[in-house]
Order: sequence, then structure tokens, then C-alpha cells
Amino acid sequence: MTPQPVPTIRQLTAPELAQHCPALSDILVTTVEAGASVGFILPFTADDAAAFWNNRVFPAVQRGDVRLFGAFVQDDVLVGTVQLSLAMPANQPHRADVAKLLVHPRARRAGLGRSLMLTLEAEARQLGKTLLVLDTRSGDPSQRLYESLGYRVAGSVPGFCRHPSAEIYEATTYLYKALT
Repeated sequence: MTPQPVPTIRQLTAPELAQHCPALSDILVTTVEAGASVGFILPFTADDAAAFWNNRVFPAVQRGDVRLFGAFVQDDVLVGTVQLSLAMPANQPHRADVAKLLVHPRARRAGLGRSLMLTLEAEARQLGKTLLVLDTRSGDPSQRLYESLGYRVAGSVPGFCRHPSAEIYEATTYLYKALT
């Protein structure tokens, strides 16, 4: 059995965002095509993905509202990402949201999602955050990952989101984790 390459997880900085846009777009498109419920429906193109990164995420990173992390393998190939959203209302300075944990389908089952989440949590702690909140499609493998990392279910909302490839509305589960 060939050993899996050790990933490098690191924060993507504002000056390097443009160079990573093609890889981030590929990750997002292939994840949506694989059926992930991450806010988009098919058809979903590389141009749609690039617009998401360039118009929504990159400006938030540049403002300091979002920390964007990437998982890199062999020869610095970007294969996964997650976002720590820091822009909270004035009465919630202690918390942050986890958004868009994405691992390219060809790189799954190698611990990249877990590594991305652990790095994100370490950054949140360093920033003084004591509570993380996220949502995921109910019953998805990502829910099991989050629960294995100590996230607790706060509740579920039926019919919350449309499936990416069908006119079916599915439940979303909200989870949280108190950081110590």
C-alpha cells in the first residue's frame, strides 16, 4: 500500500489569492458536481466558481473578515479549503463561523478535512474565539466528521436547502463547538 502524502495546511494570504483561484474553482466545481450541498446548484461552471471566489471570498479575506485555509499535497497542489468567518455582530465577538469545508473528490478519505478543521480551530483559539458554529446537510459524511471533532448538534431545519442536482429540499443541521 502506498503511503498518503503528508498534507500542508496553511492560511492563504491576500497577495496569493489570484494565483490559487483556478485550483479553488476546480475544487468547488468538482465538489458541487459530486453532490455536495455548499450553496450552489447545477449547472455550475468554472466561471461561476471563479466569480464566487473573486467577488465574495477574496474581498472578505482582504478586509480581514475571513481567514481562508488551504490543504496542499505533492508539489504544492491545492486540494482542499475551509473558511473561518470572523465578521460577527457586536454582541458576538467571542465566536466565528466555519464555512465551505471542501476537499477535492480525488483527495478525499486522506484526513484533509480533519486537518483543515484542526488548523482552523487553532487559528480561532489564537484569535480568542471560544465558540464555532457551522451548518451542513443533515446526514452528510461531513456531519460525522464534525461530530468526531467534538461539534454538538444544536438542531435541524427541514427543507432548508435544495439538492445541487434535483428539485429536492433537504434538511440542514446546525452544529457548534466550545473551544477550550
